[in-house]
Amino acid sequence: MEEYFEQAGKPSIKSLEGAEFSLRLYGDEGHGRANPNFFHGLDESDVAELFALSSVQVFAPGAMVFRQGEPNEGIFIILSGKVRVYYVGPSGRELTLAYWSAGNFVGGPHIFGGCLHMWSGIAEQPTRVLLVPGDGMRALIERRPRIAVALVEALEQKGKCFSSLIQMLGTRSAAARLAQLLLLMAELGGQRIGDTVIIDRTLTQDELARMVGATRQWISATLERFREKGYIEVAPDRIVIREEEKLRGLQA
Repeated sequence: MEEYFEQAGKPSIKSLEGAEFSLRLYGDEGHGRANPNFFHGLDESDVAELFALSSVQVFAPGAMVFRQGEPNEGIFIILSGKVRVYYVGPSGRELTLAYWSAGNFVGGPHIFGGCLHMWSGIAEQPTRVLLVPGDGMRALIERRPRIAVALVEALEQKGKCFSSLIQMLGTRSAAARLAQLLLLMAELGGQRIGDTVIIDRTLTQDELARMVGATRQWISATLERFREKGYIEVAPDRIVIREEEKLRGLQA
Protein backbone atom coordinates (compact mmCIF):
# COMPACT_ATOMS: atom_id res chain seq x y z
CA MET A 1 0.00 0.00 0.00
CA GLU A 2 2.89 2.37 0.74
CA GLU A 3 4.17 1.80 -2.81
CA TYR A 4 0.72 2.64 -4.21
CA PHE A 5 0.81 6.09 -2.66
CA GLU A 6 4.38 6.76 -3.76
CA GLN A 7 3.65 5.75 -7.36
CA ALA A 8 0.43 7.74 -7.47
CA GLY A 9 2.07 10.80 -5.94
CA LYS A 10 -0.37 10.64 -3.06
CA PRO A 11 0.50 11.00 0.63
CA SER A 12 0.60 7.91 2.80
CA ILE A 13 -0.72 7.73 6.35
CA LYS A 14 2.84 8.07 7.62
CA SER A 15 3.51 11.23 5.61
CA LEU A 16 0.35 12.86 6.93
CA GLU A 17 0.98 12.12 10.62
CA GLY A 18 2.94 15.34 11.04
CA ALA A 19 0.10 17.66 10.01
CA GLU A 20 0.52 20.90 11.92
CA PHE A 21 -2.05 22.48 14.16
CA SER A 22 -4.13 25.17 12.53
CA LEU A 23 -4.51 28.67 13.86
CA ARG A 24 -7.90 29.91 14.95
CA LEU A 25 -9.37 32.01 17.72
CA TYR A 26 -10.30 29.06 19.89
CA GLY A 27 -11.09 28.70 23.59
CA ASP A 28 -8.24 28.20 26.04
CA GLU A 29 -9.40 24.88 27.54
CA GLY A 30 -7.17 22.93 25.15
CA HIS A 31 -10.01 21.03 23.44
CA GLY A 32 -8.93 22.38 20.06
CA ARG A 33 -5.82 20.21 20.07
CA ALA A 34 -7.74 16.93 19.89
CA ASN A 35 -7.35 15.05 16.59
CA PRO A 36 -6.41 18.04 14.37
CA ASN A 37 -5.66 15.67 11.49
CA PHE A 38 -8.60 14.33 9.44
CA PHE A 39 -6.51 11.27 8.57
CA HIS A 40 -6.02 10.41 12.25
CA GLY A 41 -7.38 6.92 12.83
CA LEU A 42 -7.70 5.96 9.15
CA ASP A 43 -5.85 3.03 7.66
CA GLU A 44 -4.29 2.84 4.19
CA SER A 45 -7.38 1.24 2.65
CA ASP A 46 -9.58 4.08 3.96
CA VAL A 47 -7.25 6.66 2.43
CA ALA A 48 -6.99 4.73 -0.83
CA GLU A 49 -10.77 4.64 -1.24
CA LEU A 50 -11.01 8.32 -0.32
CA PHE A 51 -8.52 9.21 -3.07
CA ALA A 52 -10.23 6.91 -5.57
CA LEU A 53 -13.42 8.99 -5.57
CA SER A 54 -11.72 12.37 -5.22
CA SER A 55 -9.42 14.66 -7.20
CA VAL A 56 -6.22 16.45 -6.15
CA GLN A 57 -6.17 20.18 -6.88
CA VAL A 58 -3.25 22.60 -6.62
CA PHE A 59 -3.56 26.30 -5.78
CA ALA A 60 -0.97 29.06 -5.95
CA PRO A 61 -0.82 31.64 -3.13
CA GLY A 62 -3.76 34.02 -3.51
CA ALA A 63 -5.88 31.60 -5.54
CA MET A 64 -9.47 31.00 -4.43
CA VAL A 65 -10.13 27.45 -3.26
CA PHE A 66 -13.85 28.17 -3.00
CA ARG A 67 -15.92 31.34 -2.96
CA GLN A 68 -18.79 32.56 -0.80
CA GLY A 69 -22.12 32.31 -2.61
CA GLU A 70 -20.94 29.82 -5.23
CA PRO A 71 -22.23 26.21 -5.45
CA ASN A 72 -20.75 23.78 -2.94
CA GLU A 73 -19.66 20.51 -4.56
CA GLY A 74 -18.03 18.91 -1.51
CA ILE A 75 -15.19 19.43 0.93
CA PHE A 76 -11.47 20.11 0.45
CA ILE A 77 -9.05 18.14 2.62
CA ILE A 78 -5.77 20.05 2.84
CA LEU A 79 -2.78 17.87 1.94
CA SER A 80 -0.17 20.63 2.17
CA GLY A 81 -0.11 24.41 2.51
CA LYS A 82 -2.52 26.73 4.30
CA VAL A 83 -6.02 28.05 3.56
CA ARG A 84 -7.53 31.18 5.08
CA VAL A 85 -11.29 30.97 5.52
CA TYR A 86 -13.17 34.26 5.69
CA TYR A 87 -16.65 35.77 5.51
CA VAL A 88 -17.59 38.98 3.69
CA GLY A 89 -20.52 40.88 5.22
CA PRO A 90 -23.15 42.92 3.37
CA SER A 91 -21.09 46.07 4.00
CA GLY A 92 -18.08 44.49 2.33
CA ARG A 93 -16.18 44.07 5.58
CA GLU A 94 -14.07 40.92 5.63
CA LEU A 95 -13.75 38.74 8.74
CA THR A 96 -11.16 35.97 8.89
CA LEU A 97 -12.59 32.87 10.58
CA ALA A 98 -9.47 30.69 10.71
CA TYR A 99 -6.26 29.56 9.03
CA TRP A 100 -6.46 25.82 8.32
CA SER A 101 -3.41 23.71 7.49
CA ALA A 102 -2.57 20.16 6.38
CA GLY A 103 -4.83 17.48 7.80
CA ASN A 104 -7.89 19.73 8.14
CA PHE A 105 -10.73 20.14 5.70
CA VAL A 106 -12.45 23.30 4.47
CA GLY A 107 -15.60 23.93 2.47
CA GLY A 108 -18.14 22.98 5.14
CA PRO A 109 -20.45 23.02 6.94
CA HIS A 110 -22.38 21.46 4.04
CA ILE A 111 -20.20 18.40 3.53
CA PHE A 112 -22.54 16.72 1.02
CA GLY A 113 -22.77 19.70 -1.33
CA GLY A 114 -26.01 20.75 -3.00
CA CYS A 115 -26.01 24.29 -1.60
CA LEU A 116 -23.99 27.52 -1.67
CA HIS A 117 -20.75 28.20 0.19
CA MET A 118 -21.37 30.29 3.32
CA TRP A 119 -17.84 31.78 3.28
CA SER A 120 -14.69 31.75 1.14
CA GLY A 121 -11.35 29.98 1.26
CA ILE A 122 -8.12 31.33 -0.22
CA ALA A 123 -4.69 29.69 -0.45
CA GLU A 124 -2.12 31.54 1.66
CA GLN A 125 0.74 29.30 0.49
CA PRO A 126 1.26 26.84 -2.37
CA THR A 127 -1.52 24.44 -1.42
CA ARG A 128 -2.65 20.95 -2.45
CA VAL A 129 -6.13 19.78 -1.53
CA LEU A 130 -8.22 16.68 -2.04
CA LEU A 131 -11.66 17.62 -3.37
CA VAL A 132 -14.10 15.02 -2.05
CA PRO A 133 -17.46 15.29 -3.88
CA GLY A 134 -20.50 15.41 -1.62
CA ASP A 135 -22.32 12.43 -3.09
CA GLY A 136 -19.16 10.36 -2.95
CA MET A 137 -18.57 11.28 0.69
CA ARG A 138 -22.12 10.31 1.62
CA ALA A 139 -21.70 6.87 0.02
CA LEU A 140 -18.24 6.42 1.52
CA ILE A 141 -19.19 7.05 5.16
CA GLU A 142 -21.99 4.49 4.86
CA ARG A 143 -19.43 1.73 4.36
CA ARG A 144 -16.31 3.18 6.02
CA PRO A 145 -17.03 3.85 9.72
CA ARG A 146 -13.53 5.21 10.44
CA ILE A 147 -14.07 7.96 7.87
CA ALA A 148 -17.46 8.74 9.40
CA VAL A 149 -15.82 9.09 12.83
CA ALA A 150 -13.07 11.33 11.39
CA LEU A 151 -15.70 13.54 9.81
CA VAL A 152 -17.72 13.83 13.02
CA GLU A 153 -14.58 14.68 15.03
CA ALA A 154 -13.60 17.35 12.50
CA LEU A 155 -17.09 18.88 12.53
CA GLU A 156 -17.10 18.88 16.33
CA GLN A 157 -13.78 20.71 16.36
CA LYS A 158 -14.97 23.27 13.84
CA GLY A 159 -18.21 23.81 15.74
CA LYS A 160 -16.28 24.61 18.91
CA CYS A 161 -13.92 26.85 16.96
CA PHE A 162 -16.62 28.98 15.36
CA SER A 163 -18.73 29.08 18.54
CA SER A 164 -15.72 30.39 20.44
CA LEU A 165 -15.01 32.92 17.69
CA ILE A 166 -18.56 34.28 17.87
CA GLN A 167 -18.39 34.57 21.65
CA MET A 168 -15.00 36.27 21.51
CA LEU A 169 -15.99 38.80 18.85
CA GLY A 170 -19.16 39.63 20.76
CA THR A 171 -17.77 39.89 24.28
CA ARG A 172 -14.06 40.76 24.15
CA SER A 173 -12.21 43.87 23.11
CA ALA A 174 -9.82 43.84 20.16
CA ALA A 175 -6.87 43.99 22.60
CA ALA A 176 -8.20 40.92 24.43
CA ARG A 177 -8.60 39.10 21.10
CA LEU A 178 -5.01 39.91 20.15
CA ALA A 179 -3.80 38.69 23.54
CA GLN A 180 -5.78 35.46 23.03
CA LEU A 181 -4.25 34.99 19.59
CA LEU A 182 -0.70 35.46 20.91
CA LEU A 183 -1.36 32.94 23.68
CA LEU A 184 -2.78 30.48 21.17
CA MET A 185 0.28 30.86 18.94
CA ALA A 186 2.45 30.24 22.02
CA GLU A 187 0.46 27.13 22.91
CA LEU A 188 0.54 25.59 19.45
CA GLY A 189 4.04 26.46 18.30
CA GLY A 190 5.91 28.36 21.00
CA GLN A 191 9.25 27.42 22.52
CA ARG A 192 9.13 27.78 26.30
CA ILE A 193 12.37 28.83 27.98
CA GLY A 194 11.93 29.46 31.68
CA ASP A 195 9.19 32.04 32.16
CA THR A 196 9.25 33.20 28.54
CA VAL A 197 7.76 31.77 25.35
CA ILE A 198 9.33 32.38 21.93
CA ILE A 199 6.94 32.42 18.96
CA ASP A 200 8.24 32.27 15.41
CA ARG A 201 6.32 34.89 13.40
CA THR A 202 4.42 32.77 10.89
CA LEU A 203 1.68 35.40 10.54
CA THR A 204 2.14 38.92 9.20
CA GLN A 205 0.54 41.95 10.85
CA ASP A 206 -2.07 41.94 8.09
CA GLU A 207 -2.93 38.32 8.95
CA LEU A 208 -3.05 39.09 12.67
CA ALA A 209 -5.40 41.98 11.89
CA ARG A 210 -7.74 39.73 9.92
CA MET A 211 -7.83 37.25 12.77
CA VAL A 212 -8.90 39.77 15.41
CA GLY A 213 -11.05 42.04 13.22
CA ALA A 214 -8.76 45.10 13.31
CA THR A 215 -6.45 47.06 11.00
CA ARG A 216 -2.74 46.45 10.47
CA GLN A 217 -2.00 49.87 11.91
CA TRP A 218 -3.95 49.01 15.07
CA ILE A 219 -2.06 45.70 15.40
CA SER A 220 1.27 47.51 15.09
CA ALA A 221 0.30 50.11 17.71
CA THR A 222 -1.10 47.53 20.14
CA LEU A 223 1.93 45.26 19.87
CA GLU A 224 4.03 48.33 20.68
CA ARG A 225 1.86 49.06 23.75
CA PHE A 226 2.25 45.45 24.89
CA ARG A 227 6.00 45.82 24.43
CA GLU A 228 6.13 49.08 26.43
CA LYS A 229 4.28 47.38 29.30
CA GLY A 230 6.81 44.55 29.28
CA TYR A 231 4.35 41.86 28.18
CA ILE A 232 6.22 40.97 24.99
CA GLU A 233 9.27 41.67 22.87
CA VAL A 234 8.86 42.04 19.11
CA ALA A 235 11.43 41.20 16.43
CA PRO A 236 11.06 40.74 12.66
CA ASP A 237 11.15 36.95 12.98
CA ARG A 238 9.68 36.31 16.42
CA ILE A 239 7.57 37.49 19.32
CA VAL A 240 8.72 36.74 22.88
CA ILE A 241 6.05 36.56 25.56
CA ARG A 242 7.54 37.71 28.88
CA GLU A 243 4.39 38.23 30.96
CA GLU A 244 2.07 35.38 30.03
CA GLU A 245 -0.28 35.85 32.99
CA LYS A 246 -0.71 39.56 32.26
CA LEU A 247 -1.75 38.72 28.69
CA ARG A 248 -4.25 36.22 30.11
CA GLY A 249 -5.51 38.95 32.44
CA LEU A 250 -6.53 41.04 29.42
CA GLN A 251 -9.14 38.38 28.58
CA ALA A 252 -10.96 38.61 31.91
